[in-house]
Amino acid sequence: MSFQAYLDNIEDKTGLTPRAFIAKADEKGFGPGTKAGEIVAWLGDDYGLGRGHAMALVHVITKGPQIDGKHVGTGTAHSDKTDTLWLDGKASNPNA
Repeated sequence: MSFQAYLDNIEDKTGLTPRAFIAKADEKGFGPGTKAGEIVAWLGDDYGLGRGHAMALVHVITKGPQIDGKHVGTGTAHSDKTDTLWLDGKASNPNA
């Protein structure tokens, strides 16, 4: 599953876009420098997200939308279309 697909699945499950999760994380004081375990626990407790999906959000909360280009356009199951994740909801993603 691509990184973007993880984020899209989170939106399907919770009804919240990645951008909304970033805002909620900011309200809790989570951001760059926050330990992954704290964010994973919050996402599991409050939203029922498993570790894999939570770790996708940990990345965007702590590092932003840029991802490593090594999986971009590879044609594998983990391939993303760009090195920048779309955070504003899958319905409005111009790369979908």
